[in-house]
Amino acid sequence: MFKIHELREIIRLIDKSNIHTFELEHEGSKITLKKQSPEKILTTVSPQPVQPTFSQEHATAIAQTEADIQQQHEQNSKPNKSEVENKNFHQIKSPMVGTFYKAPSPDSDPFVRVGDKINENTVVCIVEAMKLFNEIEAEVKGEIMEVLVEDGQLVEYGQPLFLVKVD
Repeated sequence: MFKIHELREIIRLIDKSNIHTFELEHEGSKITLKKQSPEKILTTVSPQPVQPTFSQEHATAIAQTEADIQQQHEQNSKPNKSEVENKNFHQIKSPMVGTFYKAPSPDSDPFVRVGDKINENTVVCIVEAMKLFNEIEAEVKGEIMEVLVEDGQLVEYGQPLFLVKVD
C-alpha cells in the first residue's frame, strides 16, 4: 500500500513534468495518474483483487467526490479577493488533500476563531484523509485574521486555510 507522503510526492513530480499518463504497480497496489490539463491531475487508485488496499466504501467515496474536488480546484486556482488584499499575511495551507474540520467534534468549539492569538504549536484544524484525522499546527506565531474554508469542505494540497497576521 502507498503511504500518503509517497502519493503526494508522486503527484507533485508528475504535476511538474510533461508526462500526461503515469501508472505504477508496487506490492499489489496500482496507481494511475492522468493529467486533464496542464494544471489538473486526475488520480485513480485501483486495488488488486487478490490484495485490496482500500475498502469498497472508500473507493465509492473517492468516485463520488472526484468531480467535487476538480470543481474546487478550479475555484481555488483563481485568486480570491481576500488573498489579493492581504498579501502581507501568512497563509496556513493544507498539507494534504482531505476534508477540513474546524473542531475536534461537531458539538465542540472550533480550534481557533478570527482574532485568536496562536503560536507555532497551536492546532488550528483537522484535515481528514483516508479516515485518518490529521491535526494541523499553525507553525507561526500571530493572530488569525480570516478562515478561508468552511467546515466539512474538501481541500486540496497547498490550499490556503487561514490568513495569519504574523507577530
